[in-house]
Amino acid sequence: MQIPREALQLRIFIGESDSFGASPLYEAIVLKARELHLAGATVLRGAMGYGKSSRLHTTKILRLSEDLPLVIEIIDSEDNINRFLPVLDEMMTTSGLVTLEKVQVLQYGNKVPA
Repeated sequence: MQIPREALQLRIFIGESDSFGASPLYEAIVLKARELHLAGATVLRGAMGYGKSSRLHTTKILRLSEDLPLVIEIIDSEDNINRFLPVLDEMMTTSGLVTLEKVQVLQYGNKVPA
């Protein structure tokens, strides 16, 4: 699989407790992206954050939050990302934030020795 040098980065900000059916939302999004052959997806777990409600989600030494912030990043061609957006929209039934930005892909996969 090749990604063009000029690509899009899709970022999805959700909570760890958000769900899609019986599955965690982050898991459902990553599995759907894989099913649709997007180049790759990464889920990042935040130590602290807040969103539209301004409710603070954080880890503490004595208390672990059960709803930490998550960011899912997916980078692929503009066409592939645009094809994925309607699918993502159907999955995002709770609050969340979705952003897009242009990125330059410098390397994808293994570098071939010269």
